[in-house]
Amino acid sequence: MSMQGSSSLRVCVTGGSGFIGSWLLRFLLQRGYSVHATVKNLKDEGETKHLEALDGAASRLWLFEMDLLDPTSILAAVNGTAGVFHLASPLILDGLQDPEKELLDPAVKGTLNVLRAAKECGVGRVVLVSSQAAMIPNPDWPVDVAVNEDSWADVDLLKKLQLWYCLSKTLAEKAAWEFASKEGLELVVINPGMVLGPILPPFAGASVKILLHLLQGAQFDMDNLYIGSVDVRDVAQALILLYENRLAQGRHLCLERIERWIDFVAKLAELYPEFPVKRVEEDKQPWVVRAESPSKKLIELGLHFTPLEKLIKDTVESLKSKGYLK
Repeated sequence: MSMQGSSSLRVCVTGGSGFIGSWLLRFLLQRGYSVHATVKNLKDEGETKHLEALDGAASRLWLFEMDLLDPTSILAAVNGTAGVFHLASPLILDGLQDPEKELLDPAVKGTLNVLRAAKECGVGRVVLVSSQAAMIPNPDWPVDVAVNEDSWADVDLLKKLQLWYCLSKTLAEKAAWEFASKEGLELVVINPGMVLGPILPPFAGASVKILLHLLQGAQFDMDNLYIGSVDVRDVAQALILLYENRLAQGRHLCLERIERWIDFVAKLAELYPEFPVKRVEEDKQPWVVRAESPSKKLIELGLHFTPLEKLIKDTVESLKSKGYLK
């Protein structure tokens, strides 16, 4: 059943001021939804101003200050809504001082706190943003099969490699499925790759910054982290599809294509020869089986993915317009 245009419908979006969250709010408001959106700090205009400027925000957007480890603040935001989009989760790839405190607790305990609030408030459906980081690396995965929704990242290997962000997403998603199964909560999950595209907030997110630094000549070891990219607008549209289509179940890989890090950097260098992009000299991802249109479940729901070349160009244009690039 489509819910388009039902202005009476009210949903909650955690992490509403972020890269994906901002686009999701924009699209939800366009479709007539009323939205409770959470931010970390209501007094921070960097989180609130661009959201309050969205079409429809004046009459159908309410902002709530939320702490993932404070159940009371979560209940306030979720109460009175028919569905929850849970996006809020720290994304820190380096410079961690305390992985447990900075990443794992907010991701895992925070997710469970949101699901408990959803259950308590009688929410009909929860859409959780996980990540392809919860799918790889998986040493037991067949060598000739492209990664799909059946693949789970190896928790012990993630700990050994100290891939704390990947561990946080994996443990949070596992905990979510266990809770939903036990409590009878209607849950559906999306697993995006590296999210790029136009920036709505006043700041660039972690994935976009990686592309920015590549253009500036930096190099990154993404061999255990990367299997493809996706447009932020496609992710936001996919979230709405998963919420509105009650037949959608389980996990949903969200990638334009599955490729290797060497492929992505080569494409960036090819498109922007004027920038000092350093190509990857050695392909260290023989385990990644390349695939066109791997997100079959989302495509069957009607999602059309933005091609890689346009995705990169739109991201670079946005970086230029925001003053990150000349």
